[in-house]
Amino acid sequence: MSETLWAAVLGMFAATYAVRASFIVFGQRLRFPPPVVEALGHVPVAVLTAIVVPEAIAPGGQLDLSPANPYLVGTLVAGLVAWKSGRTLLAVLVSFAVFGALRWPF
Repeated sequence: MSETLWAAVLGMFAATYAVRASFIVFGQRLRFPPPVVEALGHVPVAVLTAIVVPEAIAPGGQLDLSPANPYLVGTLVAGLVAWKSGRTLLAVLVSFAVFGALRWPF
């Protein structure tokens, strides 16, 4: 590998290590303001959305918002079941069943 690539890898390692170590070193003394704590509560939902939505609306890199798109329909079903029931496992199982039925019809 080139020297530039090694420098980038080592730089990212140092940055990641510093951020993670800071919570161990300063963990008890570090206090975030309430708005920051509230905002951090939304991070998991935002990250999951950023991962799932692009694949659901554009499987294979092509935009497909039709009802024939099993990824989109499965994602929408998962969201609806999770919202109505509040049970994550049920949402996953039902959306897998819907996705499978649309993807591999009997």
